Formats: sequence, structure tokens, C-alpha cells
Amino acid sequence: MVAQTARSLAPRHARLYSGPMPRTRAGQDSPQAPRRDEDAAGIDARYGLEPVFEPDAGNSEGGQSRFQDIHCPYCGEPFQTLVDLSAGSAEYIEDCQVCCRPIQFHLDVDHQGRLQRLSVARSD
Repeated sequence: MVAQTARSLAPRHARLYSGPMPRTRAGQDSPQAPRRDEDAAGIDARYGLEPVFEPDAGNSEGGQSRFQDIHCPYCGEPFQTLVDLSAGSAEYIEDCQVCCRPIQFHLDVDHQGRLQRLSVARSD
């Protein structure tokens, strides 16, 4: 009767599972835990995740896009913008992230996909 009383006083969630707790052997990884030597791409592949865009990871020469520091020709404030080099040399208009005025971008890209020159100008 003492055992019955102690069991009835146990919290309900403690009574739901009475079997042994699953354990792994020392030195073995559980299927859900990432290994210490596994890189980010391996973790993404293991869990079916999309790769994360790291802004500083693709800044090597010859990349398809990169962040570039510019100064707005209207307000003079510095900000970073993502420059897409995949289409080669191009001209396009993008709004300033600070004052929202249109800035004309002129990209010169060489035949290997490297940025040669970036110029910005007012578009008025």
C-alpha cells in the first residue's frame, strides 16, 4: 500500500512512461546530434536545411555577388548594397537606403566576372 500511495502522489507526467530511458553508448553519436567535426554544409544536408547566406563568405574575387560600401550622392550617408555581378557590366537604379532617392549605379565587370569599377550618380 505504501508503494501505491507513493505512485499516486507522483506527478502525472512521471507516470506516462515507465520504461527505461533510451541511452547511447559512450563515444557514439545519436542520430539527431551533429558531430563535432561536421561542417555547416554537412549539418544542412543531415537535417534537410537550406544553406544560409553568409555575407562575408562570398566576398572573394570572381564571386557572383558581393556587398559594396557606397555613399549616397544626395545625402552623403554611407551604406552597403548587394551588387550582382552575374549579368556582367550593367546600369541600374536603386533607391538610397537612408533618404530613399534614386541612385544610378554603373557596374564595369571584366570577362572573368570580377568587379572592375562601380560608380554611383544622382539620377535627376
